[in-house]
Amino acid sequence: MLLTNAQIVTLQSDDNFGLIADGAIAVEDQNIAWVGPAKEVPGRHLNDETHDIAGRLVTPALIDCHTHVVFGGNRAAEFEQRLNGASYEEVAKAGGGIVSTVTATRASSPEALLADALTRVDALIGEGVCLIEVKSGYGLDHETELKMLRVARQIAQARPIEVKTSFLGAHAVPAEWKNKPDAYIDKVCIPALRAAHAEGLVDAVDGFCEGIAFDATQISRIFDVAVELGLPVKLHAEQLSNFGGTKLAAKYGALSADHLEYATEEDAIAMAKAGTVATVLPGAFYTLRETQAPPIQAFRDHGVPMALATDCNPGSSPLISALLTMNMACTLFRMTPLEALLGMTAHAATALGAEKRGRIVAGAAADLCIWDAAHPAELAYRIGFNPLHSRIFKGSL
Repeated sequence: MLLTNAQIVTLQSDDNFGLIADGAIAVEDQNIAWVGPAKEVPGRHLNDETHDIAGRLVTPALIDCHTHVVFGGNRAAEFEQRLNGASYEEVAKAGGGIVSTVTATRASSPEALLADALTRVDALIGEGVCLIEVKSGYGLDHETELKMLRVARQIAQARPIEVKTSFLGAHAVPAEWKNKPDAYIDKVCIPALRAAHAEGLVDAVDGFCEGIAFDATQISRIFDVAVELGLPVKLHAEQLSNFGGTKLAAKYGALSADHLEYATEEDAIAMAKAGTVATVLPGAFYTLRETQAPPIQAFRDHGVPMALATDCNPGSSPLISALLTMNMACTLFRMTPLEALLGMTAHAATALGAEKRGRIVAGAAADLCIWDAAHPAELAYRIGFNPLHSRIFKGSL
């Protein structure tokens, strides 16, 4: 396939959009074989099936690198409680928050979980997303954690999208293990991780390092098992306080540390040295009405790549829009449109260890978006507007 008459946003580097004003893209075997000015198309591609896209904008497909799209129930009542003055931490300590979703998820059948998840995935696909990460963490027992991961794998069979899974057994301490977090890790979390890995259900291991969840010492025990199993790690860190999670993530060479509202410049330096991506989640910041933003300038100053994600979940970020996520990052955190697009393409790919995605270069996966837009800044600029014309997934329109 040969795409012609395209305004191509290559993102070949992090310094600019890498625009090719009148470009062409040749696709072979689900990968990009060649990209460049239309007048320079190699002879070997001149007889390819040609698609004139009428001057539209082409970008890498979007990537949502932090989601919890598999869950039961909803937490609209807690949204109302927070509006009436309760903090996220207060709701969690009163038995709400993550633990309330655990109850609903345990009670849901795999079929119901998949059906509900697909409604959210369809919204993401409709905005040009071709790759998502899906976490467990609303089971917090052996069987439900595996049930969630099996459902996550089924998403890619039911829809044209790629799914990366993360085991998040260390998301919260379930009610039956209250005040016994170490016993929960030993008797439930680690055995469930081993079982999920043996079944081929895990691509990475995550945890929630926070006062209402687990401390760095406890998370490190899970990460040690991940290392033993050859699995990369990532971490929810510094969302509600500076709790040492970012330094822990850097110590283990984590793919990413996520949230990071309370991260410091020292944390940014540690991440830069480790090659750990900073995944910024404006949906949670917005929903929880936080006032302390992540240290975006420190990440810039020290060369820490910044990814963006919806953090789609029933409590702290009921957000199912990649495009709105980009706008929120620019508006709330003063990221630039270029940083926002990189955050949902190239840097999101790095946060998932998916290095063949996120840029339009020869050898990259042919996952692309074609937009009814004149300039890539429009993708972050508009609110509640979806200019997607069509999506190319694995080299097919």
